[in-house]
Amino acid sequence: MRPLSASPLDRRSLLRGAALGGVGLGLAPWFPAWAQPVSAGIVAPLPTVSGDDITLTVAHQMLTVDGRTSHAIGINGTVPAPLLRLREGQTARLHIVNELDEETSLHWHGLLVPTQMDGVPGVSFPGIGPRSTFTYEFPIVQSGTYWYHSHSGLQEQLGHYGPIVIDPAGADPIQADREHVILFSDHSAMHPHAIFTKLKKQPGYFNRQPQTLAGLLRGEDQPLADRLRWGGMRMDPTDISDVTGATYRYLVNGHGPRDNWTALFRPGERVRLRFINASAMTILNVRIPGLSMTVVAADGQPVRPIAVDEIQMTVAETYDVIVTPAEDRAYTIVGEAIDRSGMARATLAPRAGMAAAVPPLRRRPVATMKDMGMDMTGMGGAGGGVIDLSAPDGGMAGMAGMDHGAAGGGAAGAMSMKMRDPANAPGVRLGPGVQTIAPMPVDRTGEPGQGLEDAGHKVLVYRDLVALERNPDGRAPGRTIEVHLTGNMERYMWSLDGQTLSEAKDPIPMRAGERVRVTLVNDTMMNHPIHLHGHFFELVTGHGDHSPRKHTVNVMPGGKVSWDVTAIPGDWAFHCHFFYHMHAGMMRVVEVRPFAGVAA
Repeated sequence: MRPLSASPLDRRSLLRGAALGGVGLGLAPWFPAWAQPVSAGIVAPLPTVSGDDITLTVAHQMLTVDGRTSHAIGINGTVPAPLLRLREGQTARLHIVNELDEETSLHWHGLLVPTQMDGVPGVSFPGIGPRSTFTYEFPIVQSGTYWYHSHSGLQEQLGHYGPIVIDPAGADPIQADREHVILFSDHSAMHPHAIFTKLKKQPGYFNRQPQTLAGLLRGEDQPLADRLRWGGMRMDPTDISDVTGATYRYLVNGHGPRDNWTALFRPGERVRLRFINASAMTILNVRIPGLSMTVVAADGQPVRPIAVDEIQMTVAETYDVIVTPAEDRAYTIVGEAIDRSGMARATLAPRAGMAAAVPPLRRRPVATMKDMGMDMTGMGGAGGGVIDLSAPDGGMAGMAGMDHGAAGGGAAGAMSMKMRDPANAPGVRLGPGVQTIAPMPVDRTGEPGQGLEDAGHKVLVYRDLVALERNPDGRAPGRTIEVHLTGNMERYMWSLDGQTLSEAKDPIPMRAGERVRVTLVNDTMMNHPIHLHGHFFELVTGHGDHSPRKHTVNVMPGGKVSWDVTAIPGDWAFHCHFFYHMHAGMMRVVEVRPFAGVAA
């Protein structure tokens, strides 16, 4: 893919012309994928299966995205897999036929199921062997928007995922005239194991938007002093996404931007859009230019309505929104990659064949000292820094402006002493896999997400979310567990508390029914979407017994997030939902056992 900055043409002019249909086909090769001339529009709904007995067949297939065909793994011959339409109160029996020559599995993301039905090989069941069949059976005890995907190898990246909609047993608290499922994903013609190998050899392999001398001269990138500081720490502040639009195409319901997948409406209708981010590695900024969205559910759980213009959706999250388009015109549904290397694109329109203007990609974000857990604002001239444990001096060379020798010489000196102490991260096993420890992590749940600080409109933040109904368990937590999200980007090593899944000798223990507060501390410069299987947890964001209930939460670089959970018996996977991070070892098992003498 040609870097956007390399184009000799004026991109805004081209996009404006493309939106008006006035650009000749001879210029089409210069457009990025999301701005290529589009088809008349694909209005076909997602294939849907429902009932008490459902058969899903996993097999190899080919997938064509924007005219390019590549290998995929689908279900029942489609990518994404069919929409599972279930109802609260039923018992679902799902027969999975594995036609692959390798093990597969299905995890029902966000569904509360018995541990043996959760679908994680080696944790909750042995997996589905090649050329064999396995039946999942579990009661449906909830409603809302969810999804399902493989938990075997890197199959999910190849297309092994699909949406789930569960209708409530009674009246739906969210009323709409019609609805559409909008499932976002990322797809590459490059095999996922090849992608992982390239990341291990060169973590910035897919970053085609590094800082340049031209950017420095134009004042678009970091000042020279900041560049030197980051260089001294051997870190790249433009390395926002591990895998980018250099190899990915961003899809809506399995279709690329040129396909113009279209959702229909009648002007004045209340339209419910069920957004699902089923990407393997891409955080998406979702918006509909010219149309406000009212968020009514997060991770399948109803929330008090909140009007927003944009949502930063981390991997594996779902959001339901209501839109009420009054005009007889088309709107563009935008899913822009967080690093601005590409976008998913679809259309919301009153008739097939319509298209709206596609906004240009915005300037890519650049990480700051705050993203390294070191916001030095107001520290009396301190230059900011981070503990780089792989550096010969323990990482203090980057702490420009600090009095490193003063044990009691003011705030900077005292802070430097604290930051050199590994006790700042209790329980973390230090080693080559832990490059940094964030010295000043802060709660960032009130921030809109990396790169959206100056969006100029309302962006959803976690603190906006308030549960529609009172939480089912209002007890205070009896104890706290702190988990550090650790890694070494230079070596592409990822872990929890400095240990990969294979290195961790013991699971994280909990007792059935106990209330636990879990605090996640991000010691890396990357976002991490963290998912706990088999549970909903309540984010600690100041809303008391109406705290939002989620199954996945993004922890921003240098940030921390706390949530309370009521432990459910079983063995549960707990991991980063960036699949290459999980594949590298950023995963643990939460083992929940009954109290002594008390039945589960």
